[in-house]
Order: sequence, then structure tokens, then C-alpha cells
Amino acid sequence: MDTSSPLLQAGPVTQPTDLPDVFDPRIHAAGPPHDAFRELRDRAPVAWQEERAVLGWPAGPGFWAVTRHADVVRVLKDAGTYSSWLGATQIRDPDPADLPFIRRMMLNQDPPEHGRLRRLASRAFTPGRIARFEETARARARALLAAAVEEGGEVDLVRAVTDDYALLNLTDLLGVPASDRGLLHAWTERVIAYQDPDEPAVLGADGKPVNPRSPAMLAEMFAYAQELAAHKREHPADDLMTALATTELADAELEMFFFLLTVAGNDTVRAAAPGGVLALCGHPGEQRRLWRGEVGTDTAVDELLRVHPPVLSFRRTAARATELAGVRIAEGDKVVVLHVSANHDERVFPDPHRLDLARRPNPHVSFGDGPHVCLGAHFARLQLRVFYEELRVACEGVETAGAPRRLVSNFINGIKSLPVLLREP
Repeated sequence: MDTSSPLLQAGPVTQPTDLPDVFDPRIHAAGPPHDAFRELRDRAPVAWQEERAVLGWPAGPGFWAVTRHADVVRVLKDAGTYSSWLGATQIRDPDPADLPFIRRMMLNQDPPEHGRLRRLASRAFTPGRIARFEETARARARALLAAAVEEGGEVDLVRAVTDDYALLNLTDLLGVPASDRGLLHAWTERVIAYQDPDEPAVLGADGKPVNPRSPAMLAEMFAYAQELAAHKREHPADDLMTALATTELADAELEMFFFLLTVAGNDTVRAAAPGGVLALCGHPGEQRRLWRGEVGTDTAVDELLRVHPPVLSFRRTAARATELAGVRIAEGDKVVVLHVSANHDERVFPDPHRLDLARRPNPHVSFGDGPHVCLGAHFARLQLRVFYEELRVACEGVETAGAPRRLVSNFINGIKSLPVLLREP
């Protein structure tokens, strides 16, 4: 696309060429670029973004960034126009040779195929199974927080509490033996943190970074999934892997479900819990309301998810030429919805940068929308509710004791370190 002229022709509207970049993962290391998102929402709600080479990864063809809430919801709900299958759901294009493999995952499929897999998974991800898990999650949160307070109260919340809380809850739900929990952590880091300089990329024979979602990089995880499934068929238990291993899922589908549950199931809570605490530290008045019981925990969880969604973006590919917010989108164009921007759209959320733990209505898109709305949202909400309830019991309040370190990523809104002071009751 020619950007030499002052304006870009984009269907019925013209776009300025001085729009901010929201693609570079390094931008997000300082927190979501809310000023840039607001500018895009106001000036170009469907904005062309250059996909420059960065952090060792090659340049791409560019994409349309969708920043307003209404447009994000429209894209997420219209799988016929905005496909998850054509180019998968990450901003960067996968290697064409890897695409058939990546399309095995439910996340990267469109209806009706997506619906068949989702129905099979729903049988395992039942509300009853999740509700029975609450007692275990509560005991775990209580123990981790008590240990953090006993250390003197000043801790890295991520290292001392939230990383273990998210990972151990997930492995219990999946039915992964305690001795293997470190494997899940390592696999999750490889997939989620691949843009972060603290997680060096694996290089191929050509010296270029290898996609962490490629068959070669997932072979170890998939072999483990098959071994675990075989064990569960012989020794069934009340866990997700037993339920999935005894459905009509093909081996390849089972492997992809294990991958999806391991990564998404872990990182949703792993990102949301410290992000929510950071928001509470920045709004002490709202924190006091929560501690005093003046706002419901369920409502508070949704507001904390709104201001700190675990996922920053998801990609779709235009299955046909279309128009969005007056912008003409060509068949095959990449269309990227920006959840964190939609959650702060002034057109939907009055005073969006103010934390309001009693906010209603609260139609945030932190768990997506449409056919791909997060299958584990109920499980994630339960864990977060239990965590905040136990946090109130464990301490009188929480405040930051240093600057957070954020994940370098344009996909996951992660926090790698959060020094806090947990005030003793």
C-alpha cells in the first residue's frame, strides 16, 4: 500500500498516515498504550498498521487494527466474514507449511467445524466440575497468601503467589501429576513469551526464529498429551483429561485441546490476577470499597478484567471483501481486534480509565465474543473471585513496593514481576 501521499485511500474514508503504531511488542512493555488507542478510536477506528521486522521476527504485510468496541464485537461475532481458519489467530502469518497443523486447534477454526469441537469440549468443561474445584482453589490461595504475609508482607506477588496459583489450579483441573507441573510452565513460557527478550527465541537451521506453535516446537507437548490420555483411560479420575480422553476426539484433536487448555487456561489467570491487584493499588479508594464489602466480588472481578484484560489482541482474516467503519477491507486482509482498546472505549464505558468496581453494565470483551467466546471463562472468573476474596482475608490492604515488569508482547497482557506490600490484618 502506497503511504507516500498524506492520506491513505481506504474505501469511502481517507486515513491519515501519521497514526500511532500499536504493533511493536516493545510498546506494550510500558503498559497498554491508551493514548495511542484513544487516538485511533477517534481518528481511524479501523487503522492500517505496518508490520515491521522487530525482535528478530520478519516483516509482514500489515493489518487493520480495530479499536472501537462496536467494531470489535462485530468482527468477533461474524465468523463468516472474519475467519479464524484462513490465517489462524496470531498477528504474524504462520509458515504456510505449518498452517494445516495450526488449523487443527478449535481456536483456529470456523463454524461449523468449530462448533463440533466446542460441543465435545463443553462436556468436559462442565460448570459442576468447575464448582467442585472451588474448595481446592480457595485452600491454595489461602496458603500462598499466608506464606507471602509471613515473609514480611513485601513480596513479588507474581513469583510468590499468582504464578503458582494459576499453574497449580490448571494442573489439578487437567489431572496432571505434581511431578510434571514444571513441564507445563516451560511449554507455556515458550509459546506466550516468544516476543520477550527474556525468553530467547529458538532459531532454525536458517538462523531465523522458529514459530513456537509449529509442529517441531510442540512435539514434546503432544507426545506428553498422548501419554497422559492413555494413562487416564486406564486410571480415570474427575479431571478434564479423563473427560477428553474418553470422547470421540481424534488423537490430533486431543493434542490440540491439551495445548489450548495448557496455554490459555494457565495464562488467563496468570495475567489477570496480578493485573487486577495492580489496578487496585492504583485506585486505593476502590480497594477500600472492596475490602469493606461495599461492592460485590463478582462485579469487581469483571471490572478488573475490563481494565486489565489477559489478552491484548486476536487476529482474523477477511474471507471476502467487506466494509468496516467505512473502511474497505479486501479479501485476505488481516483484521486484528484490540480487546484492551475496546474495553476503554468512551462510547460504551463512561470515564473508562476510572476503576469502578460496581460498574454496571460492563460489556467488556476480555473473554471475546461470538462463537469463540472463551470456553473457560467460568473457570477463570471462579479463580479470580476466590483469589480476591482470600486476598481481603489475608491482609489489610495492598500497595505497590516497586515498578511492575511487563511482558514484551502484543498478544498477552502479562506481568512478569509485581513488588507489593501486603499489609498485615
